[in-house]
Amino acid sequence: MKGFHIIPDDSRIDFVAIRYLAFALSALMIIVSGYFLMAKGLNFGIDFTGGTSIEIKTDVAPDLSVLRTDLNGLGLGAISIQEFGAADNLLIRLPEQEGDQKEAIAKVSAYLDGQFDTIDYRRTEFVGPQVGKELQFEGLKAVILALLGIMGYIWFRFEWQFGLSAIAALVHDMIAVIGFFALTQMEFNLSTVAAVLMVAGYSINDTVVVFDRIREDLRRYKKKPLAELFNTAINQMLARTIMTSLTTVLALFALYLFGGEVLRGFVDALIIGIVVGTYSSNFIAAPLLLYMNVRKGKIAVDDQAVAAGDA
Repeated sequence: MKGFHIIPDDSRIDFVAIRYLAFALSALMIIVSGYFLMAKGLNFGIDFTGGTSIEIKTDVAPDLSVLRTDLNGLGLGAISIQEFGAADNLLIRLPEQEGDQKEAIAKVSAYLDGQFDTIDYRRTEFVGPQVGKELQFEGLKAVILALLGIMGYIWFRFEWQFGLSAIAALVHDMIAVIGFFALTQMEFNLSTVAAVLMVAGYSINDTVVVFDRIREDLRRYKKKPLAELFNTAINQMLARTIMTSLTTVLALFALYLFGGEVLRGFVDALIIGIVVGTYSSNFIAAPLLLYMNVRKGKIAVDDQAVAAGDA
């Protein structure tokens, strides 16, 4: 009895032939992401901007427009307020104050206590402006170091052409995720940075699997045209790639449904990143090798050198 196959074992999708369409789609994705990053920017959380975050639960669902107007009339700067998973669950963010931050919190609390019969203060978080700037720098440094480390690993394991293609696909994936946050204006915080780094790790895993099969086929079929060889390698690994991504996304959907609002940005970033990463591994990273002067003879020479060293 044969098992269930989402992707046929003998699939023959011509990924190389549609590479220009894929490149155009990716270019459009990058342009749109760049536009929203410049036009809207990222909605940085308290982690990066400094200030105070207050989560409350009220006895009735308030009118957000009225509440927002009243809070911004307290003279504490631009206060943002949004629903946090439910209409009666709110997240209020106060900017950094020149004076005592505790006085600002007390002022907001006094106003809220006068508006609702019952109010539950679930959490209050404070981050100083200097810490916020340091976290921005450290987050950016973590992303850059991760990219350099991944490129070094791919370069060491394969060749420099594979490393450049892998990094191009990774940058593509990260821009797509960050562009999604700029478009939706979801809060971008430290957990989102962690999600971006996890997307990089997941995407490079998919890419390495495809690259490894390409390298094996380069050794095995020394006379086969590169375009045909790349298509064969991608199709051979397609079922594995799709099933791995699908099962991961199913687990993330469970987190999305039951993990609560605190995990929502983290999970959204991972879902978008895995979908885009799976696409880039097959449609971007491998076809880019056509333009990287990958030489079958060089692969064979390297294999002989490794074999001689092992002997």
